[in-house]
Amino acid sequence: MADPSETPADWSTRHSVRAVALRTVALVNALSPERPDPAAVAALLLRHGERGPLALTAAEVAEMRAAALRVREVLAAGDTDTAASALNRLLRTHTGLLRLTSHGGTTPWHPHLDSDDDAAWGEWLLASSCMALAVLLWDRQLPPGAVCASVSCQDVFLTRGAGPARRYCSRRCATRERVAAHRRARG
Repeated sequence: MADPSETPADWSTRHSVRAVALRTVALVNALSPERPDPAAVAALLLRHGERGPLALTAAEVAEMRAAALRVREVLAAGDTDTAASALNRLLRTHTGLLRLTSHGGTTPWHPHLDSDDDAAWGEWLLASSCMALAVLLWDRQLPPGAVCASVSCQDVFLTRGAGPARRYCSRRCATRERVAAHRRARG
């Protein structure tokens, strides 16, 4: 690990299945616009534990956007079978063989589905996202995500599993929709 104060437990927490899935959702949402800002995408990656300094090119971000649009299909699937089929298709056509890596001894050993440690950003995003979402689907036997039900928002979010199904990506979207419904009801 590059940071001598970081323990394997610290690294594992930052790179848990849930953390990778949350990073996936954040990237899918950030990469939804036609031309995402490379600096904003790099900042998001840094916030989610990637090491800096990190400078992405417009071409790299375009490749990541193409990967994110594919992953969005999994998160937007309305049922478990559809999500599993979408994941299986991505795993079959866009990922490599499961392998373990320590990135030359700089991290604890962990699994990867991309072709090598220097894979392109788009390949890395697709492979790491597929792995995390597959584990979530396998563990919960439910779709790993959903699309916000707010008419003014199309962001994806992770489903929680047990309990009532979430309809909105955030409290802000839920509140905005409740207020709009209340205003419509009052005429």
